[in-house]
Amino acid sequence: MKEKSKFSNWFRNSITARMLVVGFLLLVLLIPLSFVQSLISERKYRQQEVIKEVNNKWGTRIIFSGPILKIPYKTYFEEKIFNKEHNKYETKINTTIHYIYLFPDKLDINSQVETKPLNRSIYQSVVFTTNFQVKGRFPAINFAEYDIKNKDIVWDKAQLIIQTTNLKGIKETVSVTLQETPFTLVPKYSTSRLKTLQSKHLKGFKEMASNPISFLSKITVNGSESLQFIPIGKTTTATMVSNWHSPGFTGEFLPDDKTKEISPDGFKADWKILETNRRFEQVFLDKVPNLTQYAFGTNLINPVDDYQKTERTAKYGFMVIGLTFLVFLLIQIVSKVYIHPFQYVMIGLALVMFYTLLISISEHSTFLKSYAIASLSVLALLFLYTKTIFKNMKLPLFIVTSLGMLYGFIYVIIQLENYALLVGSVGLFAILAAIMFVSRKIDWNNQE
Repeated sequence: MKEKSKFSNWFRNSITARMLVVGFLLLVLLIPLSFVQSLISERKYRQQEVIKEVNNKWGTRIIFSGPILKIPYKTYFEEKIFNKEHNKYETKINTTIHYIYLFPDKLDINSQVETKPLNRSIYQSVVFTTNFQVKGRFPAINFAEYDIKNKDIVWDKAQLIIQTTNLKGIKETVSVTLQETPFTLVPKYSTSRLKTLQSKHLKGFKEMASNPISFLSKITVNGSESLQFIPIGKTTTATMVSNWHSPGFTGEFLPDDKTKEISPDGFKADWKILETNRRFEQVFLDKVPNLTQYAFGTNLINPVDDYQKTERTAKYGFMVIGLTFLVFLLIQIVSKVYIHPFQYVMIGLALVMFYTLLISISEHSTFLKSYAIASLSVLALLFLYTKTIFKNMKLPLFIVTSLGMLYGFIYVIIQLENYALLVGSVGLFAILAAIMFVSRKIDWNNQE
């Protein structure tokens, strides 16, 4: 019994033993912390699935290209055929139809984008309706440099095409006016990412083709996530005006900084792209390649949602629990108050509960309110619990104040983007320095 009592006293008073126990409990608490992080990921994935479903019904992201002239022309090749009747070979001239795709010399895009939230259950998606006008001109038709003669062009079968990723979101019949003559476009089956709208044969096209051909089209489309255009004009200019307060300009080309305007009420952006700025030509033979890599435009989504903030907050969970246990351990060593391993477990679980409260409340309120409610709840619980351990007010107040400052510090880091690493590194350095300063007078050898 004496040996057992001796071991018990050593276990209660030895710093090494207490540090080993606290370290072991810290590792054990990684299990519920990992469950919480999995819960956050699961809820985030569920949100993405719901938003994707809502967006698919409303209209997906938009990439637009057009209008493009699709002009057929004839090519000829000789074929030797053996004539049994005359017992000799005869030459037959065969005709093959090919297509040349002509891009505009000038392309001007003016888009008005109206965003609005769509709610489904507790989840919210940002969608938009865009009304954009596309106008410009095609050059006069002259394919001599491609060895295509005018007599070989099939003028009466020329067509207009427009390509887009989002046919479902188009709200009105699409038409393009050439030289004051409107032509309606209808969908053409395609397995490629860009779906095609194609007109019937262009009546009177041969008469138009001797001079530059002006065009005009107005299109209304429902979409989500992003709106982008492919700069197929030899000179492409674009203007985008929207009520969205946080645009993410994306794609191969950025808007002009001199004219770009962003405010809480929306944004306005202008682009100007020349043929020399891109890496594709104005004319293609037989097919148009995939040019989506050259698209430019704007992302219209929430830059940082609450699940992402909660996920980033949970990554600091191990640090919060570790620092809190370290503070309790130092207080235990200095004050000679014994803290039972079970009490460490209860404290750790209370700290883990902070993240479940945060994610559950943030689904129904703002992240700031959720963070404040979750942190105040955990701080109040820890204050009442530690008050029963230390039997006074001074140490619980010190612990709760320190933990509150740590929660505040983490909240500041979460809000930062460009300076998050810098502020986090400086803050952790300051915390380490404070712990080293406090623990410098502890006689670690005599405590064993």
